Amino acid sequence: MSRRVRSMLSAVLIGLACLLTPLGVLAAWAKYGIEDGARYAATTAPLASDALVRDAIASAVTDGIMRTVHVRQPLEGSVHAFVHDAVRSFTGTEAFRSAWDTANLSAHDAVMRALRDDGDRPVTIDLAPATERLKRQLADEHVPFATRIPVAHRQITLLQSEDLTKLRKGFHVLEVTGFWLPVASACFALTGILLSLYRRRAVLATGLGTALGAGLLAVAIAVGRRMTLDDLPAGVSHPAAGAVYDALTETLRMVSWILLGLGLAVALGAWLTRRYVRRRRASAAPAPAAAEEPTRVQA
Repeated sequence: MSRRVRSMLSAVLIGLACLLTPLGVLAAWAKYGIEDGARYAATTAPLASDALVRDAIASAVTDGIMRTVHVRQPLEGSVHAFVHDAVRSFTGTEAFRSAWDTANLSAHDAVMRALRDDGDRPVTIDLAPATERLKRQLADEHVPFATRIPVAHRQITLLQSEDLTKLRKGFHVLEVTGFWLPVASACFALTGILLSLYRRRAVLATGLGTALGAGLLAVAIAVGRRMTLDDLPAGVSHPAAGAVYDALTETLRMVSWILLGLGLAVALGAWLTRRYVRRRRASAAPAPAAAEEPTRVQA
């Protein structure tokens, strides 16, 4: 293999490795962080204690109760405040945390089953069990009109049927690439470095490319957060949705910053090593012999 072909092939492989690194991190996060039910439950469980999430749930539940239980105008404000405080207090109990974990895991299981099956029905969950538990808790705390709260089998749609086909294709791609993309990225980088005629320069380029890809991934996560919050329907709490988004992407953001720091550290190490080797070679080189002065011949 000629030197020119080796250099070109090395550059292509290192470029592919740097391009696949952020994609591999994203695919691995989706496969091993979101698809896995136990990890998903562990990620969403702390949200039950998040103040923003608790406030959003308390406001939504209170509004639902007040729409169901009709109160005369002079008492509406005081009853609304009392019910809101009672529901907000309920969100700090162990019963709420258990209901939160159950609801999240049920929603996750329903979505995963729909993505793995071939049906075209929308993905829904029933809120009746959570409503029944809330009603009992409020009645035990002697909240007015708690016993009059109807426990209806209300279905919440998580995924529409027309969205399932596209999501299934992406899901199947993630199942395959979640493992192979990181492996391919590492293999391309190692092969490109070994093929390079100037390996320190190749390591420097790999480190900088990895850091650049990780930085772009961090930017993409931030942009995705903004777009997600902007697309929320009216009535959904943006602070609570932001807290959920941050919790789900915490591992992804952490890995992107680790890759950014690692890439810069590798690039810096390769640059310093290259300068050190150059200085040693320069100092070890023999000094040029001094030119002899011509001998003057006296007449």
